[in-house]
Amino acid sequence: MYKSAIIGCGGIAPTHAKAYADAKEIELAAVMDIVPEKAETLGTEFGVPFYTDLAAVLARGDIDFIDVCVPSGLHGDVLIAAAEAGKHAITEKPLDVTPQRCDEIIAAFKRSGTTLGGIFQHRFADGTRRTRAAIDAGRLGRITLATCSTPWWRTQEYYDSGAWRGTWKLDGGGILMNQAIHAIDLLVWFCGPIRTVTARTAMLAHERIAIEDVAVVAVEFTSGALGAIQGTTAAYPGDAVRHEVMGTDGMVYLESDRVALWKLRDEIEAGASGEQTAAAQDEGTGASSDPLAVSSNVFTRNIDDIARSARDGTEPLVSGEQHKLAVEVICAAYVSAQTGKTVELPLGAFTPKV
Repeated sequence: MYKSAIIGCGGIAPTHAKAYADAKEIELAAVMDIVPEKAETLGTEFGVPFYTDLAAVLARGDIDFIDVCVPSGLHGDVLIAAAEAGKHAITEKPLDVTPQRCDEIIAAFKRSGTTLGGIFQHRFADGTRRTRAAIDAGRLGRITLATCSTPWWRTQEYYDSGAWRGTWKLDGGGILMNQAIHAIDLLVWFCGPIRTVTARTAMLAHERIAIEDVAVVAVEFTSGALGAIQGTTAAYPGDAVRHEVMGTDGMVYLESDRVALWKLRDEIEAGASGEQTAAAQDEGTGASSDPLAVSSNVFTRNIDDIARSARDGTEPLVSGEQHKLAVEVICAAYVSAQTGKTVELPLGAFTPKV
């Protein structure tokens, strides 16, 4: 079993810790946080040593993986240090908050020859995997239209709970970068790369933060298909994330990764309906009003996939390059919202106008 150390013990870290309990390839061996109480609480709960110094963790020869759960804008600092120490890494979303910083991280792991894998756990849900398999098999025909919606609710207290929340430097943005990035990743995973982005963003329901709590984005995929992204953290009480993928031979709708509608020409013409009924029983995921109300099962699958890739010398399903794609789309949306213009990808460097 590989051994992993979680860096950053707040927020999503306990969910990661729970995920290791069921993992087949990797186990939790340490935790670290610069706040001693957070490190001690998580370490004690899961029965592993706890640290307040990253260097001390990196110096442990038995630690194979660094699992990064610190604020988004600090990901690069921890990840590059891990690569330079010869460690593999697992990182929460986003890889970092700009495309250029993502490139620096990816380059560091290429130099070290170690594995970099990201957490986009929704790719590992049953409904999303079934949808991707149908698309890959050509069962939806040519994809013509695809949308995703993240209608969530976050209280003012959520943003006030940490000085880093709602800042460009450490949060990297609002609903798009922090919450809807998962939905955007699935949209790209289903439909391929995005060519152009046109966006509008607003801050309508929260205070004392610099980023957006509402966003709408029109996209054109390189395939020619059109798409739409919408999201908010100002929709009380919050609802399921939705994806709609439509093509010339069928359509699939997902709600919190569960198949909500499954209409494919080959099944309709064959008079079949059993798959739609079975698909509706998929285990879903969601955090519409509580960011920690998520199942650890899909995290376990995601983490195991990264560890297995390190062992086999293959690329994980969510590689550093895959993680960067969503960041680039989001940063392009911010450029579009700030300039009022359509933005073409690849984006290159991005500096927010704060």
